[in-house]
This record gives sequence, C-alpha cells and structure tokens, in this order.
Amino acid sequence: MDLDLLDRHSACEWEIRPHGPMRVPGIIHADEALVRAMDHRVYAQTVNVASLPGIVGAVHIMPDAHWGYGFPVGGVAAFDADEGGVVSAGGVGFDISCGVRCLHTGVSRHEVVAVQERLADRLFQRIPAGVGSIGAIRLEGAEMDAMLAEGARWAAGRGWGIPADLERIEERGRMEGAVPAEVSVQARNRQRDEMGTLGSGNHYLEVQEVVTIHDRLAAEAYGLVEGGAVIMIHCGSRGLGHQIGTEFLKRMAIAAPDHGIVLPDRELACAPIRSELGQAYLGAMRAAINCALANREILTQLTREVFADVIPAARLTLLYDVSHNTCKEEMHEVAGQSRRLHVHRKGATCAFGPGHPDLPEPLRAVGQPVLVGGSMGTGSYILCGNDSAHERAFASACHGAGRAMSRHQAQHTWQGRQVVDELAARGILVRSPSPRGVAEEAPGAYKDVGAVVEAAEAAGLARKVARLAPLICVKG
Repeated sequence: MDLDLLDRHSACEWEIRPHGPMRVPGIIHADEALVRAMDHRVYAQTVNVASLPGIVGAVHIMPDAHWGYGFPVGGVAAFDADEGGVVSAGGVGFDISCGVRCLHTGVSRHEVVAVQERLADRLFQRIPAGVGSIGAIRLEGAEMDAMLAEGARWAAGRGWGIPADLERIEERGRMEGAVPAEVSVQARNRQRDEMGTLGSGNHYLEVQEVVTIHDRLAAEAYGLVEGGAVIMIHCGSRGLGHQIGTEFLKRMAIAAPDHGIVLPDRELACAPIRSELGQAYLGAMRAAINCALANREILTQLTREVFADVIPAARLTLLYDVSHNTCKEEMHEVAGQSRRLHVHRKGATCAFGPGHPDLPEPLRAVGQPVLVGGSMGTGSYILCGNDSAHERAFASACHGAGRAMSRHQAQHTWQGRQVVDELAARGILVRSPSPRGVAEEAPGAYKDVGAVVEAAEAAGLARKVARLAPLICVKG
C-alpha cells in the first residue's frame, strides 16, 4: 500500500481521510511493514465501505487484513439503523460465523508427544475434513430447524456436547433472532450431511503446546500454563453459510436501486437494516451462526472421544469459542453518545474488555479471550480484550495471521508432500486428505503472526496472554 495515501497518527494507526463519497474515515491498525505489505485493493475496499449509507465512526482495518469479497478480510464497520444504516452480506463473508474455539486438555506436551503419531491418526480418522466431507449426523425437517434455532444448545442437548460448554461460547451457544424459515432449501440440502465436519481451506483442528506466557494474571484466569497442551478448532457454517451468502448477495445487488443505494462495488451489495430484505438476511445469517456454533460443538465431542481413547487422563474443557465472520447488534459509544449499532466483523473477532456483561463470570475481571490462529507451521496466540478496543475499533481485534499470498500462488510455490515432510522434521504432524490444500495453506503463504499480534497490542486492540506452538494439525 502506498503510505503517501495515508495520514500517520502513531506507530500503529494510519488514517484514510474522507474524500469523494466517503462518509467516515478509514483507520488501519498496523505497523509500517504490515501496511506496506497490504495490497492496494485493501485501500480501495476500505474507501468503498466508508461510502455506504448509515456507517458510523470509521472503518477499522486489522493488522492481518488482506483484500476480500467487497469488504477487506480484517475489516470492521458499524451501521446505525436509525440513520438508514445497511447490512451487507459481503461485510460478513461467505463462511458465516467462521470462528475458533480453544480447549484445555489437562495434560502436558510430553503426554501428547508420547502418543503423537497415534493421536494424529485417530483424530484424522474421526474428524471429517476436506471438500465435500460428510459427518455422522444427517439432519432433516424439524431437526434442521431446531439446530438452526438453538445452535450449540441443540448439539449439547442431543449428546453432541455438554451443557457446561455453553457458558464459554459466544452468545451462550445460541444466537437470538435466528429465523430458520429464511434459510433456503438449497442451503439446507448443502448442510444436511455436513454437521460435525471441518471442511476445507484454512480450517483445521490443532493440538498445541503453550510455549510462552506473556500475561500471568490473564493466563491464570484462562487456566493456561507453560508446557500444557490445548486444542484449537477453526471452522464455520460450511455449505449452509456459503449458500446463504451467495443467495443474499444476489438479492441485495438486484434490490439496491429500489432502496436508493448506489453501490461503489457490486460485491458490497447491501440492504437497509430495517427493510424486509435486510431483516430476512439477518434472520438467515443468525441461523447460520447457530449452525457454526453447533458444528464446533459436535467437533468438540468427537475430539473428546478420541482423547478419551488415546490419552484417558485428558479432560477437555472449553476455554472460549468466538466467531469472526458476523454482523451483531451491540451498544457502543460514538462521540460520547451510546448507540445501538450493527457491527460487521469480517475476518475480525470481538474483543470485549474487563467487566463486559456478555463475558462469563470467571473471565469478566480480565477480559475476553481473543483467539488468533496462525499457520500450521508457526503458531497461534491467545490475547485478551482491552477497554481501549471499545474506543478504537468497536471492541474488535485481529483473528489470525492473514494471507500474504493467494492460494493460487501458494500452489505454484510449494508441494503438499514437501510441506508435510518439512513440518514433520520439526515435530509437527499434519494430516490432510488434500496435498493441494496443504500447499495452499503452507506457512509461507501467511503473514508473520507474531508481527500481527505485536501490532494489535501496540494499537491497543488486545494484549498478549500466551503463544502456542502446533504439535498436530488436522487440515481440511
């Protein structure tokens, strides 16, 4: 990105001043090296998002940002329904409620390494992964409706999880306002056999070691200890979410002129929040959020069964589960005034600070766990929400390392077998049905997650709690 287009306010804050049709500024939260490495399309997309009706405050760009469909991945934007604000399917993304959950295992790295090969093989056998993967649950009719309405609560109530998990899941495991009737037959058909599956792309299940503690107080509240083993599960709403995104983007693009909306980019198709179409999308999107929450709960149950067999001493308990492709209705202070806003986070996670009422009581004093996934060869981080993030970016932070090159480029740079062998030599076991998928997700295809996290902390979005290193990765 050309730095001459930006006004620098601090080491990790850059402004795109409003110009042309922009209604608000764009704020990039990243250090100079990360900003320079961003594609110019991130700039162009930020300008476009800042031009949408009813937008409030600023468009916020996370340090892991890269260009996406309409909105940049790593983009945050909030809209006020009272001012004609819109909801955009492109501002949520196709993989609705893609997110991460982190589980304690209660065992150490050494106990995992002692059975590493067997554990990796059993997880790969038990966790359906890859394009077109099929789960053990088949949903039809009323059960599909129940899942879409109840989310992880549905899964736990049917033995595909445990009720104790719900307190540690965003929205207590169920997104209110879901309208299953707004989910099309085609979306339902795509999801019918996909519950309890990882899918493909950047989705994964990783067994990881806590290698560094950065914040002792927060780590104690989170139950993290150096040398302990944890699990991260990264996936979303699978085919159902993708179908909902596809259908509503088309409907919004067609209807935009009827609402007097001039789209700077067709990929930014949107509808007024209070319109019939806007409400229909929100109802379907919330149902997809519940689908993703249920999916991750089922995957947790499958993982528990594997660990019970391979490492009987393990006790898998949930630290937290949070999504990073959503639009949620939240209260935020803007220019000294409390306002109810529809906050779009695409490739960005909420990062509520200490005392926030939505947090579970055991975590409320320190702030929300922010789960930042890296690449399968580098590592991941657990951060903690700051009070300052509420003021800076609608209580939002980065969600991962962010791609540094396209999947097409990665395919032409690495071979899947090569990546697997190189990681195995470093003690990281990768299991995947797709060598091509492994090549696309090669560690070198991603930004330096450490640099991203340092920038997020310097920008006041969240603070570092712990760094995690991969031991086993089941890749879609």
